[in-house]
This record gives sequence, structure tokens and C-alpha cells, in this order.
Amino acid sequence: MTGEFEGEGGDQLRAAAESVFADRLPIAEKYWDALASAGVERGLIGPREIDRLWGRHILNCAVVAEVLADGEAVVDIGSGAGLPGVAVAIAKPGINMTLVEPLLRRATFLEEVVAELGIDVRVIRGRAEEKAVVKAAGRADVVTSRAVAPLDRLGKWSTPLLRPGGRLVAIKGSSAAEEITTHVGTLGRIGLSGLRVEQCGSSMLPTPTTVVLATRVGGRR
Repeated sequence: MTGEFEGEGGDQLRAAAESVFADRLPIAEKYWDALASAGVERGLIGPREIDRLWGRHILNCAVVAEVLADGEAVVDIGSGAGLPGVAVAIAKPGINMTLVEPLLRRATFLEEVVAELGIDVRVIRGRAEEKAVVKAAGRADVVTSRAVAPLDRLGKWSTPLLRPGGRLVAIKGSSAAEEITTHVGTLGRIGLSGLRVEQCGSSMLPTPTTVVLATRVGGRR
């Protein structure tokens, strides 16, 4: 490894990575390599993002592990290059992670990365709302996502995958609170309540990760 922490907060991000990943930091570094090479070559990551992979992408996603518990079944929808799913699975190996991605080239990349990293993660090719995906990955404790869709659509895709009492955990930007205000009615009608905004990684990242959390109510257990 040479220079992967350069140009993006350097020492602070290295310290954050050591804290978040602990003894699994070498696995996270291998993931960085995959994103910076095959991820760029296949168009999953823009070449200009290489210098920002740790701060803007890997750590931004991995700190979501703060709101997850060991043993939980987590489904990451629209996984793309594995953000947040792969990063979270590296940071918290005690969860059961499933990545859902509809595009073949991305799903293939995910399967290759999971195998290369040697992590216990399942990859399903399909759309979150498809019956086959719900059957295979449904009744999850948590559904995660990042930059997939506005909150109303995201809720419609996530809710069928959640067990009653399960949680939506969506990485969002500065407009998270505004999105909640805009879509709270729709989300309530589809069975999501307790919407709130939380910050992850506040004690270690230059810019904490903003997440929207909600809980599924009703439905069959």
C-alpha cells in the first residue's frame, strides 16, 4: 500500500480506519485496492474518487456499523461497488450481510470482491422490490442503502424486506431532515415510523455520516 490516505485528511483518516476496522484493517485495505483498480476500470468508481476513497466512501459507509448489532440480518439494496454493504461487513463481521444489486457487471464485481476478501457476505442479483429477492432476503433486521433513491421510493423498496420491528438505515446528505418532512406521510402509510436523523462517526471523521433511521410497524411476524 502506498499513499491511500494521502490528500484526504491523512493521519486523522488513518486513525479512524484503525479504530473502525481494528484487526480487519488489512481486509479494508484490500477493498480499497479493489475499488481503486477494478472498480475504476469497470466504471463503478470515478477515477477522481481514488484520492477520496477512504474519507468519502469506505469510512463514510463503515461507521454505519455503529447502529447495528451482532447477529442482525442486514440487506444492502442497490449495493453498486459495495457501498455501504461491503464496508459495513468488514467493520462488523458479526452481522449477516446480503448485497442486492440489479446490474450484472456490478453484481459480478461484488461476487469477486467478496471472494477475494474472504468475507461471509451473500450477493443477490436483482431489484429490491422483486418477489424473488423479497423471498430470498426478506424478514431482515435492517435494510441499508446509500444514494439509491429519494426517501419515499427507498421506503417502498425497503419495507417489504424488513421484519416487523426491523429498521431502515439510509445514508443521506444534508437534506435528510427535509426529506423526512417531505415524505413522512408516505412513509407512515407504508408502515415506517419513528423517522429520525443520526450522525455516525462523529468522534472520528472530519465529516460525520448522516443517516435516516425508521422502524417498520405492523405486518405479519
